[in-house]
Amino acid sequence: MSHLDNELQQLKAETIKMWTLVNLQLQKGKDSLINLDKDLAREVILSERRVNAYELKLDRDCENIFALFNPVAVDLRCVLAVLKINNNLERTGDIVEGIAKFVINVDNTFDKHVLEITRVVEMYEAAIKMMNDVLDAFDKEDTSLARKVFQQDELLDHINLNANAAIAEYIRSNQNNIEPALYLLSIIRKLERVGDQAKNMAEEIIFYIEAKVLKHRSKIEKQK
Repeated sequence: MSHLDNELQQLKAETIKMWTLVNLQLQKGKDSLINLDKDLAREVILSERRVNAYELKLDRDCENIFALFNPVAVDLRCVLAVLKINNNLERTGDIVEGIAKFVINVDNTFDKHVLEITRVVEMYEAAIKMMNDVLDAFDKEDTSLARKVFQQDELLDHINLNANAAIAEYIRSNQNNIEPALYLLSIIRKLERVGDQAKNMAEEIIFYIEAKVLKHRSKIEKQK
């Protein structure tokens, strides 16, 4: 195995560590929301520093590989993909941190009824599955698994699309719980963005393995 191969292997291993941390943050964010666990939400916020530290390290590692090895072909695509995935992971960490802040700031617990009609827990679980699946696709270099993420995102889009009507209906009958309901709407918007980040990472995996650029293509084209 060449020195470059060793460096790329290490780069992938560090990316997986960062990815695993972000996915754990996402899971903790869901648990803090369901249980209104503000201590767990604070833990999510504090752990975001580790995500940021990973981002800086991976950026430096990619820059060093460019400078020292001048990679080409699939090796070049690997480093380019990691650079973009690194950015997507950092953004996902920021999104989860934002959700945790909503949990801390809300005064009243989230009504079980509004959680049900907005399907926010189902949405959260779908977002977590997308992030786990796209990590698995990266680890196994499996583009068929990466492509499944595009279809999974349709559920997040559907729930997000219906969120305004569900929240409005709830507020009309629950004037005392307006603030938690609006926080919940913001959380749904953020979860939709998690889906977008997962799709972006799936595109980078396909670019890395197959040398196909899927940016700006339709969902049907991406699934082929």
